[in-house]
Amino acid sequence: MTITELSIKRPSLIVVIFSAMIILGLYSYIQMKYELLPKITPPVITISTVYPGGSPFEVETSITKPIEDAVSTLSRIDIIKSTSKENVSFVMIRFLQGTDINIQIQNVQRKINQIINTLPVQAKTPVISKFALDEIPVLRMGVTSNMVPRKFYQFVVDRIQPRLSKIAGVGQITLIGGKRREFKVNINEDKIHSYGLSLLQIVNIIRSSDLELPAGVIKNRSNQYVVRLAGRFSSLNTLRNLVIAHLANGSNIHLSDIAEVEDGTKDPQNISRIDGVSSIGILVQKQTDANTVEVSRLVRKELNKIEKDYKADNVRFDIAQDESTFTIAAANGVKFDLAIAVLLVAIVMLLFLHSIRNSFIVLLAIPCSLISTLTVMYLFGFTLNLMTLLGLSLVVGFLVDDSIVVIENIYHHIERGENKRDAALKGRNEIGFAAMAITMVDVVIYVPLALTGGLIGDIIREFAVVVIISTLLSLFVSFTITPLLASRFGKLEKVAGKTIIGKFAIWFEQGFHNLTENYLYVLKWALDNKWKVIVISFALFLASLALIPTGFIGAEFMTQIDRGEFAVTLEMPLGYSLEHTNLVSRKVENYIRKLPEVRKLFVKVGASNEGLISQSSNNVAELDVSLVPKNERSKSTEEIGQEIKAMALSIPGVKVRVNPIGVFGTANTNSNNCQRFG
Repeated sequence: MTITELSIKRPSLIVVIFSAMIILGLYSYIQMKYELLPKITPPVITISTVYPGGSPFEVETSITKPIEDAVSTLSRIDIIKSTSKENVSFVMIRFLQGTDINIQIQNVQRKINQIINTLPVQAKTPVISKFALDEIPVLRMGVTSNMVPRKFYQFVVDRIQPRLSKIAGVGQITLIGGKRREFKVNINEDKIHSYGLSLLQIVNIIRSSDLELPAGVIKNRSNQYVVRLAGRFSSLNTLRNLVIAHLANGSNIHLSDIAEVEDGTKDPQNISRIDGVSSIGILVQKQTDANTVEVSRLVRKELNKIEKDYKADNVRFDIAQDESTFTIAAANGVKFDLAIAVLLVAIVMLLFLHSIRNSFIVLLAIPCSLISTLTVMYLFGFTLNLMTLLGLSLVVGFLVDDSIVVIENIYHHIERGENKRDAALKGRNEIGFAAMAITMVDVVIYVPLALTGGLIGDIIREFAVVVIISTLLSLFVSFTITPLLASRFGKLEKVAGKTIIGKFAIWFEQGFHNLTENYLYVLKWALDNKWKVIVISFALFLASLALIPTGFIGAEFMTQIDRGEFAVTLEMPLGYSLEHTNLVSRKVENYIRKLPEVRKLFVKVGASNEGLISQSSNNVAELDVSLVPKNERSKSTEEIGQEIKAMALSIPGVKVRVNPIGVFGTANTNSNNCQRFG
């Protein structure tokens, strides 16, 4: 007994099978999360090293070159690219596709450990990280309050940051700006010389006095106590009363005798503003395996709770950029296109089949196949992203191919006077291999794409798998559901011109017949003029190939999209102070805020994050601009960016880079810094 015969004779079994598949598919849809793209991890490792006070040349010779020499012996390296700037060194290692990046991280760490003692003492420990596209900040926001700035910063560190860090999926919380508390000791040079003291001696005494050390354990018969020597400064007076030296007459010299001790704030290393208001910037990064939309939802929920808990202090969060917003908008756009595709397929089938009954039978193949595909997607760990949804949209046309062929052959047997059950069984059996051939032709095209490795494989693999699974399920539907419904509800229908629908169907058939006649005329001419057709086809083929080298068609990895977001990086001459950089950025910031297309403006002075590489420098500022939706403005993102760039270039000594935010959520960079390739 064939599967089609089983479907016709035991319809309850098939109904139960597809009911279970649809229920599992709907459950899988509820459980799956939204992402912009599939998980992409290029085989790239970055090594960043901070060298306070180092010039670009010193950074190059003392840090960048030794690190390059150490890691250059690793296997499967494609290219090494380095950038040396004031105070910081970046080394990027790109490996060959297919390299296990986790193993290479361990190898890089081992090489760095071998030469770490040869680096300058003032240099910080090199930070090694994967170049993961899913580790960009999910949320960029600023927080404000009516608290004293110094107290507010400590409040953010002690209260807000821990609450955000414990949220499921949150990986790292980075703070930008704010005023930190700091005890400042202003030494009186004349006094320390009169007492015969040196500055180094005073520094060592203060450092050695601000310690908390373990002092052993005290035990008795029933208890045990850990003893610690608590020597840290608990207040400003404790620091002022610190004994620096003893005089010969037995009196002590306290720190307050030779210096002015004040409870001040630390000199700022960076400044943050949102829409012109000074704030503490907060960047929220998710964990590698976390979901962007879910993390954003949980963080926003926690932000609302924090605002309610500290309403008396007027704590307010202002979100400048949210990656989940674009993700959901893109997914909804593709789902809308999917719905349009289903509707158009239904209309086309109705035009050609001239039967609502037969069109409905064929149309059932779409939900049965698509919803069942969701179960496989969930089992494979896929998400609802642009590639999987695009696969579902593309495959809509494939899903009805097999069912149309089967229903047409069944209808042909009904026209010959056979009963519906025999017609359904014979019609499917006669056309079974043809339907299978149609399906396998589509499948074999996408199987190689599903097996592709490297970065391209990471992007298109889920797309190809979705198409393959959906197409195979449509074949199963055409062998079961379609003949089952045809054997029960099939009916011989003739088009009559008495109704509006009938008249339209007759008109459409006549138009299609005329199109067929014209095609036959062109086909006869082509067969009578074979050499002309061959020459024309060959000329068109050569012209198509010439479009790329002649420059009519360009080449790029992924088309730049208008997300309505871009980053403006301002770079001042080396040696500029943070205050001067802030003054220049204020001018550009005020200009941007006056533009009617700008929705949000997030400013970071003394810090920038071009691509996935973060850097801190007094002469750098980054302005993250978010525009109103595309349908509410007449200018594109690129046009607005060029206007801002032209204004910023009018400021003497300023280098400007305007980097649109790409589909991956990072700025597309064209760096002009001094770089080395190894």
